[in-house]
Amino acid sequence: MTLLLMFGFGFVSGLRALTAIAAISWAARLERLSLAGSWLGFLGYHWTPWLLTLAALGEIVNDKLPKTPSRKTPPQFAVRIVLGAISGAAIGIPAGSTLAGIALGALGAIVGTLLGAAARARLVRGIGGKDLPIALTEDAVAVGLVLFLVQLT
Repeated sequence: MTLLLMFGFGFVSGLRALTAIAAISWAARLERLSLAGSWLGFLGYHWTPWLLTLAALGEIVNDKLPKTPSRKTPPQFAVRIVLGAISGAAIGIPAGSTLAGIALGALGAIVGTLLGAAARARLVRGIGGKDLPIALTEDAVAVGLVLFLVQLT
């Protein structure tokens, strides 16, 4: 199950880069995920989940702006992979599987980025080029999926 969670949180990072790490920070803060004493212990600090949640909400708003670059451009893609790897590592730390978490989180982010972009483009074409309804649906999928995954931690 832990391996699927590592991949799953990475996948969410591919859909919305900051959503998974914000959820993991809340899990650590609420002591659902033990990161204290690790290199990711700061995710459980008092203000970290609040700041990451604000950043995640900002990302959701920014995603709807017309000049926002594709998630597949190198800087955006790299950030998703790094945050996916960190998310996977956070899930792996309590199980002593940090390296597996890094690898599976990064892989999940790659899959989430590519699959999310392809699905969004296809669905937008399918409804006549209207991006906003599909973007909002993708937001709901990312948030719903991460809430489900947190329940499994």
